[in-house]
Amino acid sequence: MMKLLILIVVVLGILAVAQLARVYELTAKLRGKREEDISPADNRFNGRMMWVFGIAYFAFFLWLVLHYKDKMLPVAASEQGVETDWLMDFNWWILLVAFVITNVLLFWFSGKYIYSKDRRAYWQPHNNKLELAWTIAPAAVLAVIIIYGLQSWNNITSPASPDALVVELYARQFDWTARYPGNDGGLGATDFRLINGNNPLGIVTKESVAERIAELDAEINSADSLLAHAILAATKEHELSEQVGRMRRNKTRIINLRTIMELDIAEKGEASPYLHGADDIVIKEFNLPVRKEVKILIRSQDVIHSAYLPHMRIQMNAVPGMTTTMKMVPTITTDSMRTIMADQEFNFILLCNKICGASHYNMQMPLVVSTADEHKAWMAEAMKKPFRPMAEKEGDDKATPIGTTNDTAGGCACDGGSASLDE
Repeated sequence: MMKLLILIVVVLGILAVAQLARVYELTAKLRGKREEDISPADNRFNGRMMWVFGIAYFAFFLWLVLHYKDKMLPVAASEQGVETDWLMDFNWWILLVAFVITNVLLFWFSGKYIYSKDRRAYWQPHNNKLELAWTIAPAAVLAVIIIYGLQSWNNITSPASPDALVVELYARQFDWTARYPGNDGGLGATDFRLINGNNPLGIVTKESVAERIAELDAEINSADSLLAHAILAATKEHELSEQVGRMRRNKTRIINLRTIMELDIAEKGEASPYLHGADDIVIKEFNLPVRKEVKILIRSQDVIHSAYLPHMRIQMNAVPGMTTTMKMVPTITTDSMRTIMADQEFNFILLCNKICGASHYNMQMPLVVSTADEHKAWMAEAMKKPFRPMAEKEGDDKATPIGTTNDTAGGCACDGGSASLDE
């Protein structure tokens, strides 16, 4: 009831203002005053009010800056974040200078140069010098911003040092999986054709290749048996025949992959990435040591995602079929950040910054930044559960699958690069 009364009062107020305006128009016509005729007193009043409004405008702007300064992102927690913040601050100072100068002139001229019938405006249809000035000045400022931005971008995206910790972030709808190198210190090669419920990242090992071929053989035999003995509709039979053809082609490519793997191992020995996958750590946890450079490899199983760490100020797209990289050096541990934020529940977080589907909001994974000793202890615990394909797990407890079967997207990658297989 109260809301209805308030609405009625507002509507009546608007109608009253409209009627007063109409009365003013009618009285002006009776006095013989034209609407476009404005008295010098009204002009002076409007000009002075522009100055008052300009002062209030800047006062309100200053209040916004001071009132909401603690609502922005906290201090950057990585070396790259400090560089990014400095670049942003540099741009903001340029914008602030332009903002103040243009608005001061706007309000000052509005108040100073009020209309006067005794003064005529200077009409200048063309001036080459002025046009040159307002073309060169913005271009010079933009050139400085672009050059400085490219320099910062190169510093942030340059190759990581050889002793950097390598971590892979694997995106899929709608979660993240992390992969760490095991005792051999290197990440194994991957191929999307090997992805199944037990090998969600498609890590290439002799066992995972054999397992995938065995799976395909079983699927092909089952489909062949169905085609040979079952009575099927023509459309269903055609569909199943095409499916068998795809499985046979996929099996041939995996056999080719096995040959490439064997040749690469024979040529490179222990340096071959195909020998590094057996002890990889595939885990739903993201843990990094403080003050240690980290090289992050990013892959996607299905659509374009984006690995975004807001407190580190870094972001990189996850693109199906390729491996993107970024590097960073965390400078603040999670515990220290909780003290800075005065929030014991605070956690760094990995987000997806591309709208990738209906449950996009679910793509979150906490990041723990710890001391070197704490990270070493965490790694020691994680290494007790390295990646092992099903062929090696006979007699073990049944593992909970991390991923699901998907033979349509992914990519083939190894530590620091990619190893593709021709279609």
